[in-house]
Order: sequence, then structure tokens, then C-alpha cells
Amino acid sequence: MSKRADLPLLGQDEACCAPMVREPLGEADAAELSRMFKALSDPIRLRLLSLIASHEGGEACVCDLTDPFDVSQPTISHHLKVLREAGLVGSERRGTWVYYWVLPEALGRLSGLLETPGVPAKVSA
Repeated sequence: MSKRADLPLLGQDEACCAPMVREPLGEADAAELSRMFKALSDPIRLRLLSLIASHEGGEACVCDLTDPFDVSQPTISHHLKVLREAGLVGSERRGTWVYYWVLPEALGRLSGLLETPGVPAKVSA
């Protein structure tokens, strides 16, 4: 009898949902994940997430996130709130500024859901 069935899958967090190609999503997982994908469906929010994730030190002050966009500061704050409520970023007030960081477990859930076992990921430029 093979012991392979007893071995955990490498790179798979047990708390995370299984990739869609192996089993269908449950109702609760689908609702939570759809909020995350919906938050990322806006180009400004997707860029904000990228700016935060790539910022030196892994976190960014809201003051560093307004200049790259041609929208008002309240609009940026609204988009950051949507990202926070979707569970994609965390935040902390320090004095008069709020600092944001990406929650790696959230990105892991999203990428794990879309992972296709045995197919290498391709990133186009």
C-alpha cells in the first residue's frame, strides 16, 4: 500500500481552500473569496495593493499612496478601506498617518484557489 496518500501536499495551507480544479468551492469560501476578487477588480485598488506590497519595508504610509494617482485623497482612503474590509490589507494609525501592509495569507488564498497543479505559472509583460 502506498504511503503517498498520507503525505501533505507541498505549498498547500490546510486552512486554505483547495484549487478549483480539485474540488468545488463551498458557499462560505465563495462568498469570502468573491469579496477579495471584487476589491481587486478596480484598477486603482489593484495598483494600491501593488504599491503597498512593493513598498520598502513591506508597508506604506497613506501619504506615500496618493501621489501616483489622479484622484483625491478621500478617494484613495475609500479604496484603501475597501481593500481592508476585503481582508487584503492590514492597517495601523501612527500619529496622524495610517500605515498599510498586505496580508500574505489573503494573497495565498487567492493564488492557491487559481493554482492549476502541474502547470507552471506564466507571467506576461
